[in-house]
Amino acid sequence: MSKPIIGISQGDPNGVGLEVIIQTLRHQVVYDHCTPVLYANPKSFNYHKKTLNQEKPSYTLIKDISEARPNQLNLIASSNDPFEIQFGIASEAAGKEAFMAINRMMQDAKAGKLHGIVTAPVDKSTIKIEQGFTGHTGFITQSFGQQQSLMILFNDDIRVGLVTEHLPISKVSSAISKDTIIAKLRIANESLKKDFGIVKPKIAVLGLNPHNGDNGTMGSEENDIIIPAVKEAYGQDIFCFGPYSADGFFGMKNYLQFDMVLAMYHDQGLIPFKSMAFEDGVNYTAGLPVVRTSPDHGTGYNIAGKACASPLSFTNAVFAAIDIYHQRNETGELKTNPLGMTDFKRERFRLEQG
Repeated sequence: MSKPIIGISQGDPNGVGLEVIIQTLRHQVVYDHCTPVLYANPKSFNYHKKTLNQEKPSYTLIKDISEARPNQLNLIASSNDPFEIQFGIASEAAGKEAFMAINRMMQDAKAGKLHGIVTAPVDKSTIKIEQGFTGHTGFITQSFGQQQSLMILFNDDIRVGLVTEHLPISKVSSAISKDTIIAKLRIANESLKKDFGIVKPKIAVLGLNPHNGDNGTMGSEENDIIIPAVKEAYGQDIFCFGPYSADGFFGMKNYLQFDMVLAMYHDQGLIPFKSMAFEDGVNYTAGLPVVRTSPDHGTGYNIAGKACASPLSFTNAVFAAIDIYHQRNETGELKTNPLGMTDFKRERFRLEQG
C-alpha cells in the first residue's frame, strides 16, 4: 500500500494551529502511513517549536513537491517574511500568513501533486486578501472550479452534513431550495459510498423550523421545499428520510440509525455534533477531486502559546485523510474490476442495529 502525500497548511500563526501540527508530526507513526508536506513560514514553525520546548519534528526545506521524501517532514516555505507572533491576537498580518500557506498548498493540490490536504484553523475575519472569504470549504471548492461541495463533520459515532455553512441566520431560509438539498444529498450519498465504504447509505434530513413548522404554523419550508426534495432524491435511489425535528432527533439519539444527518444550517448540526465530538471530531469536504480534512475546532486564541491545546482532532484529521484516500482507491478498484456473481455467492446486506 503506497503512502499518500498529504499537504498541511499552517493555519493562523497566532493560534494553536502550529502547536497541534507539531504535536502530531513529532510521532513516527504519521510517517509510517504518509509523506507529510507542511506549507508554513519556517520562522513561525521554529518559534512554536521553541515555545513548546520540542526538538521534534525536524524538517527538510524543499522548494518543490517533487523533492518531497518519505519518512521525514518536508516543509515548503509559503512565506519567508519576518513575522512577529503574538499569541491570541487576531491580526491582518497573521491572516495574510495563513492565506499564503493555503494558497501555496492549493497550487500543488490543483496540479494533482497532493493526495490529500489538511488545513489548520484560520480566523476568517483576518483574511483580507480575498474579499468574501468565508472559510476553507468555500474557498477550496471555488479553487477547483466547482459549484457544490458538502461540509461533513464526523467521528466514530456520527456524521453531520450541512446544506448551508457560514451564513447569517437571517439568510438561511432564502439559501435553501429543493435543488440545493438534492445536490447536497447526491454528494452525501456518493461520498458515503466512495469515501466511507458504505454500500447502501441511509441519510436523515432535518427540518428547518421548530417542530418541523407544526404543519405550516411556524414556517412552510418543510412542506414547500424539504419534503419535495427528500421525495425526489429518494426517487433517484438516494436512501434518505425526513424531515425530522432537530431537537427530538438528537435528544432521542435517532442519529444512531443513520449513516449521516443532513442539517439545514451550521448551528443546527454542529451544536449537537460538537457536544458529542469536540475533542476528536474531523471536518471533511466531500465532493472534491482531492481529499480535504481539518480539525473541528478554531484558532483557540484563548489558549494559544500555553502548550495545552489537544492535538487529537488534528491528528484524527491527518489519519482521516489517509484513510479516505485509501478507501477511494479501493472503491475505484472494485468498480473497475467488480467480482462476478457465482452460484455459490450471495449479496451481503448491512443489518441495521436497533
